[in-house]
Formats: sequence, C-alpha cells, structure tokens
Amino acid sequence: MRHFLLALAIAAPVAAAPVPTGPANVPEFTPAFAGQTRAPAVTSQTKLAVTEIATGLNKPWGLAFLPDGRMLVSEKAAGTLRIIAKDGTKSAPVTGTPKTDARDQLGMMGVAAPGDGYVYWSYAEPRDGGNGLAVARGKLGGTAAAPAMSDVKVIFRMMPTLDSTKHAGGRLIFPKDGTLFVTLGERSDMPGRVQAQDLGSHFGKIVRINRDGTVPRDNPYLANKAARPEIWSKGHRNILSAALDDQGRLWDVEMGPKGGDELNLVMRGRDYGWPTISYGEEYSGKPIGKGITKAAGMEQPVYYWDPVISPSGMTIYSGSLLPEWRGNVFIGGLSSKALVRLVLKEGRVAGEERLLTDRGERIRDVVQGPDGALYLLTDDADGKLLRVAPAA
Repeated sequence: MRHFLLALAIAAPVAAAPVPTGPANVPEFTPAFAGQTRAPAVTSQTKLAVTEIATGLNKPWGLAFLPDGRMLVSEKAAGTLRIIAKDGTKSAPVTGTPKTDARDQLGMMGVAAPGDGYVYWSYAEPRDGGNGLAVARGKLGGTAAAPAMSDVKVIFRMMPTLDSTKHAGGRLIFPKDGTLFVTLGERSDMPGRVQAQDLGSHFGKIVRINRDGTVPRDNPYLANKAARPEIWSKGHRNILSAALDDQGRLWDVEMGPKGGDELNLVMRGRDYGWPTISYGEEYSGKPIGKGITKAAGMEQPVYYWDPVISPSGMTIYSGSLLPEWRGNVFIGGLSSKALVRLVLKEGRVAGEERLLTDRGERIRDVVQGPDGALYLLTDDADGKLLRVAPAA
C-alpha cells in the first residue's frame, strides 16, 4: 500500500465565496431560491491521509463491504466482479455471473451486500434489439482466490429494450424496510430521453422493488394500469449517485447535460422534471426543450452545479472517525476530478468543498467503510481503491 498525506488548512467553516469553478454555461438561468447553487466554500479542519489499498482495477464502478470486511468491486469495462482482501490482494473474477454488455458507458455497475445472505449487482444485459439494465442477486462462495456465484436470479429488468450504450443508471440502495431502490437513466438518445416522463417506461426513473423482485404494495402508481408498477419517481436524467440519510430519506445526485447536475431529495411519486426543465443546456449549446428551469408539478433540485461536477457515487457520512463530517454529503466527481463535500443545514446546502483535487483522478464511487473511513474508486483502466481517513 502507498500512503499520501492531504494537508488541509485548519479553519472552521465560515461563510465565504463559492468554490472556484469558472463561468456558468447558462448564466441567464437564476436559482429558484438562495443557496440553490454556488454555496459558500468551506474547509475541513482535519488533516487527511489517502492510502492506496489496491491498484490495477479495470474501470471500477461499484464498491461494497462484505460481512467479513473484504470488499466486492465491480469492474465496468471487464464486466466482472472481484473480491479485494483487507491487505489489497485481488481475487480472480467471480465466476457464475450473467453475460454483460460492457461497451462505452455500460458494463458491470452497482454492487451491494446488505447482510441478508445475498450479493446484489446491476449490469447491462445484452438482449435482442439492444440492451437494458438488469439487477441480479446470488450467493457468493468458492474460495478466496477463486470466488464463485451460485443461485443467481435476475430480479429486475429495465424496459423497454433499447440499442444505446449510455445512461443506464445502476446504483442500488437498500432501505431498512427490506425494499430496494434502483436508479435508472434515460438512455441519453432522444428516443429514450422523452420516456423519462412516461410511466409506461422505466427510463429516467427510480424504481422500488422487494429484494426478491416483487413489487411493494405501497408503490405510488399501482392504481395506474398504464404505469410500470415498480416506479417510485420520474423525470430523472442519469442517476449514478444515491444514498439514504439518517432519517431513511433517499437523496440522489444526477448528471445534468452541459450544466445542471442536481442534488435531489427523492420523494414518493414526484416528478423531477427532465427533460422539461433543467439548469443546463445541450452539449451543442442549444436549449433543452423550451429552455426553462421551472414548471408546475415538477420538483426543484435542492442544489445544482453549473459547470458540472459529473457526479458518480455518493454517501452521507454517519461515522465517528471524522465527527466534523457527520451528516455531510460526499460525491465522487468525474470531470471535476474531486471528492465533493456538501454541508447540509435544515435541508439546504450551506457549504461546499472540493477534496483530493491535487490527485487529478476521476472518482467513480464513494462508500463509508465499517471503520468510519471513506473508500473511493478511481475511474481508470488502472483504477484504484483508496482509503481516506485522519492522518494521525
């Protein structure tokens, strides 16, 4: 393992100018309320040590801790799962997982081990006519060097099938009530994007299922015969970051286009606006739809970024190792090449910080470990597993 020190100035968080990010892509858009964007910059008081636990991972995407303290990592580009021991030793790829479409933004994605005897993972499933996100679960066995999955069952399939290699979503979130949230993208292409508002499609939705794949009886659209019963919320673009807070509420941070990444408090049956409203614009510079940021019946983001951070991975810190971080949101930044920290106060963002910017690495996932440290995956063909903890 290699160790690095990240020295941070010792200063209490105070009101300040925003984090320097450059000019907005759409400066004519104004926030709906004070503090909805460009919150004051804050600075952590703790000196941090960054430790490289493992290297040589092929575009790692998702990270989960197993009950025995080992780590399960998905390698997006390889379409595989691996076990990483506490000392950083990597296993051979886990055998017994379904075939995966690993082109472009697709591959093996979210992983979870919620302690019910199963391992869960999301992946791009190749199909006639294209592909779609699927969620499977199985029982992990085999040996430490050659792990294997058995009793594999696909418990969810995104519908409809579409021939796209983008915006599949893929994060898996487990509330205490025994259900499972799955975040889904709208496939990016225009035929998929317009389905983010369509209750007959899973595109651009968060879905809620039971862990065996059945549909909970209190999902919001069960009475609508035209709706897919798994849907919990709609109007999302591409959600690669989601987490529960200490009240059990679901938050997400979703990719915007050119500008307009969003932090949302996700509530049952709500519409989060895409592609009708957005704080961003097309990559061409043209407006999204009518170029509006507000519409009746559509939720405003709690916070948005312009320019974007390209969010992937998220945790809301609840540990005791770093008390000053309790209740703070941590998000992996891809294009921003940072660990983004948000300080929440009364449901709003009161401060923002960018950490690890000196490393120049795209951060794909952020997980709080059982020891209270943060564990990160870097998005690279030679990807790394990092541990972030107090220096002393």
